[in-house]
Amino acid sequence: MNTSEKTQGSRSADKFVVRLPDGMRQKIALVAKNYHRSMNSEIVSRLEQSLRAEPSLLSEEEKAALQLGGETAMDVSPQESAIISRFRQLSPSKRQALLEIMNLELA
Repeated sequence: MNTSEKTQGSRSADKFVVRLPDGMRQKIALVAKNYHRSMNSEIVSRLEQSLRAEPSLLSEEEKAALQLGGETAMDVSPQESAIISRFRQLSPSKRQALLEIMNLELA
């Protein structure tokens, strides 16, 4: 995705103002910097991770897909979650190219 596509997507994305408790903004900024992400990306990633872990929001198929060799989505580290999130944003051809580089197959 090029810069103009990101900007256009950001402008059309849903927006929601959140009031944070004292000190939380600084904590988010530190964690985001540690993971080389913007504060917005960090917040969205963490929200996505918590929603994926919410059983009431998942279909039976999604619940079964979350089983990863005995691990669940809740066992995935923030770095792994970020990789998965970025991978899902790639076009099919870029996903395939990345998998080929890693000597993996697309399921």
